[in-house]
Amino acid sequence: MPDIATGQATLSEASGAGGGLDAFIAGLPKAELHVHHVGSASPRIVAELAARHPDSAVPTDPAALADYFSFRDFAHFIQVYLSVVDLIRDAEDVRLLTFEVARDMARQNIRYAELTVTPYSSTRRGIPGEAFMAAIEDARKAAESELGVILRWCFDIPGEAGLPSAAETERLALDLRPEGLVSFGLGGPEIGVPRPQFKPYFDRARAAGLHSVPHAGETTGPQTIWDAINELGAERIGHGTSAVQDPLLLAYLAEHRVPLEVCPTSNVATRAVPSLDEHPIRAMVDAGVLVTVNSDDPPMFGTDLNREYAVAARLLELDPAGVAALAKNAVEVSFLDPAGKRALAAEIDAYTAAWG
Repeated sequence: MPDIATGQATLSEASGAGGGLDAFIAGLPKAELHVHHVGSASPRIVAELAARHPDSAVPTDPAALADYFSFRDFAHFIQVYLSVVDLIRDAEDVRLLTFEVARDMARQNIRYAELTVTPYSSTRRGIPGEAFMAAIEDARKAAESELGVILRWCFDIPGEAGLPSAAETERLALDLRPEGLVSFGLGGPEIGVPRPQFKPYFDRARAAGLHSVPHAGETTGPQTIWDAINELGAERIGHGTSAVQDPLLLAYLAEHRVPLEVCPTSNVATRAVPSLDEHPIRAMVDAGVLVTVNSDDPPMFGTDLNREYAVAARLLELDPAGVAALAKNAVEVSFLDPAGKRALAAEIDAYTAAWG
């Protein structure tokens, strides 16, 4: 794990040289590991899709989406999120969304992203599985050739839809497996959705060579994280916010190098954490846990990956060298191929050296 504690400085100190820490972050080559497909739709794209489907409750005015994306709690966030999911009704919608998400990533110098995709949400609305796979794969190849962004897929089970959604997600992942698929996940609400029930589906996905990356400990306690590890074979944990409540769990995560995909602004927006200043990311790092920084559903939360790095830099008191090491964490624990990892890590090092 790169040492993100080296060269610590206050954010104001770090921003005082070389154009400022925000400028450093903006130009930094990055990888993102926890970002949702539909949740990454920009206001422009959401408004365009809403205009194409006027029966939806989603506003067609991009300016009105800021109010629409104000969440009372996690349950309200899920309700709004699903209303946006309902705008994705055919393969053309899928392709448009996917490529435009990659375009926004390119603007942030994101070189590699593992995009969490929920194919069940589309197939249950009538999009054939084969057409869905063709659409995301066409967009993936175009993003790499035209934008320089490498995309890989995590197919996740929407936990609120129960075991039928798990069976369908497994079928889509294993029977129609697209070339870019690397992992199998579990999202949606945690309360009332125990992780152990999904064990058979994760067992079969892992046997087929997919990595296990479930959400856990976002809105529930540490036991959900233990269940994700012990029952689902989690190799990374989505969020893991409540891990700091259990010293034994923190020690386990650190010793076994199970990374946490931390999304600070998301946790505040969904009321999982009261405020950014109360976010437990510092306690995670101080315990030796391998942490990556991510944006989750960026337009919905009024953020992007650059802003999340700035937030993490302030909370962890990082200078540019520390931010670069944090970026290399994501590369290290990604499912990018070894040559790709080496190339991206070298690009981060070269950029940081030139900045210094």
